[in-house]
Amino acid sequence: MTMSDDAVSSVRMEDLTKRFGDVVAVDGVNLEIADGEFFSMLGPSGSGKTTVLRMIAGFEEPTSGRIHLGGQDVTGRPPFARDVNTVFQDYALFPHMNVRENVEYGLRVKKVPRKERAERAEAALASVQLSQFGERSPHQLSGGQRQRVALARALVNRPKVLLLDEPLGALDLKLRREMQIELKDIQREVGITFVFVTHDQEEALTMSDRIAVFNEGHIEQVATPAELYETPASSFVAGFVGTSNLLTGAAARSVFGRDGTFSIRPEKITIADSGARARGRVASVVYLGSVNHYLVDLDAGGTLTVLRQNQHGTADQVLAPDQPVGLTWADEHVIDLTPTSGSHQKETP
Repeated sequence: MTMSDDAVSSVRMEDLTKRFGDVVAVDGVNLEIADGEFFSMLGPSGSGKTTVLRMIAGFEEPTSGRIHLGGQDVTGRPPFARDVNTVFQDYALFPHMNVRENVEYGLRVKKVPRKERAERAEAALASVQLSQFGERSPHQLSGGQRQRVALARALVNRPKVLLLDEPLGALDLKLRREMQIELKDIQREVGITFVFVTHDQEEALTMSDRIAVFNEGHIEQVATPAELYETPASSFVAGFVGTSNLLTGAAARSVFGRDGTFSIRPEKITIADSGARARGRVASVVYLGSVNHYLVDLDAGGTLTVLRQNQHGTADQVLAPDQPVGLTWADEHVIDLTPTSGSHQKETP
């Protein structure tokens, strides 16, 4: 999703900077998020993504820069004066209240009349498919159900922007993957802007319209999931988003005939004796059921990771360690990541 020139962004950050003493947590971030977009901020711990989310929510004040929500400058406003709600990893449900009372709580604080409060709470529970759980206590729910109650409690206030701070991090892997699909379905149904913070690349790739990859307080790239994976803008993005092979120095000169930094995704490489573009020996083999994961030491120096599907269904098709192999790939699958001078941030058009 891209923004037209005359569209009002849901969230806009201008030269946003946050310092904690001598530490620069966020360094001059510029970013626009479209209305109704599922936008993820992805990066390792300490990259600045959560600090940005907290500044959007009003929990942290920027050292410099501006934040706009729906075209209005909200930089100096407290959290309660911003049309946003935040969902955290720990859910923070009130144990002494049932599900419906938890969802209604924010409306009670705002002194919304009882009839309207009940109607809006019921609609919010329906949007997360929990209409029949209103009378239950939080401790009677599964982790995924508690997470959906936390979403309903945020959605009942009808915010323009919903901020989600690693909300699936406490769930087990199977439930987390189920909730990724549910969360995107909920976002499509309610139609509001979701700003999602995660360090999990699979979560970001699964749910997002666009993703901003953070690194050391900067944004390395803003792009759709497919663009981010297929055409990373830097070595950091290539390595952080999925598994990537990087060849530099003598290995790059030998394989590609010139200096630089080059990336090839493991699934783009084919093991083939004829037409090999590089040769080497199998250093290690990891059997993963549907695929085999090979680490190949190249004769030219460097190593490449190769994924090969198990299409024949027999164990004797698995290559053995130290076995010589030839590797080939298509030119269009080689990404030139040779560093150039310029901005930290790149947005894929």
